[in-house]
Amino acid sequence: MASIIRPTLLRQTALAASTRQAATAAFSRQPMIRPAVAKDAARVAAFHASSRRNLLPPGPQVIKGSVNDPAPVPETSPSHGSYHWTFERVVAVGIIPLTVAPFAGGSLNPGLDAILCSLLLVHSHLGFQAVLIDYIPSSRFPKSRKAAMWLLNAATALVGVGLYEFETNDVGLTEAVKRVWKA
Repeated sequence: MASIIRPTLLRQTALAASTRQAATAAFSRQPMIRPAVAKDAARVAAFHASSRRNLLPPGPQVIKGSVNDPAPVPETSPSHGSYHWTFERVVAVGIIPLTVAPFAGGSLNPGLDAILCSLLLVHSHLGFQAVLIDYIPSSRFPKSRKAAMWLLNAATALVGVGLYEFETNDVGLTEAVKRVWKA
């Protein structure tokens, strides 16, 4: 994709491919087909990824303290430790019977459907939150981390309102899955 933006790389690749094709055609006495070579070279160059430039600039290079300073240990909190991990696992395990129950039992209960929607919403929120915590460190990107967390909270609230509307004003999640499955 980067080579589409840089036409010089595209020209170099097309030229190299046509030179190779011309050399091969001269030795094998076959006629050279220039448009096909250019089309193939453009397709190859479009996916060429030999640039040494970084896609994202490095974060701020700040050193706090010296080499001999110990690493800072965060304050302990049970809500961000084992309780949090246990809650994530309980939510993940709770989704399994709620997914199977409406179809196995043959009844579409709106209460069961609402619990399934809320657990799916909490499960995806916790998963995306873990991704943001892992890949946007607050020590290097505090403003970006805060903005990403706010964006995640806003998206979760928006999806929650959408699921509520879908449950109350439409057929509901399990009935929609049932209809799509039979279609």
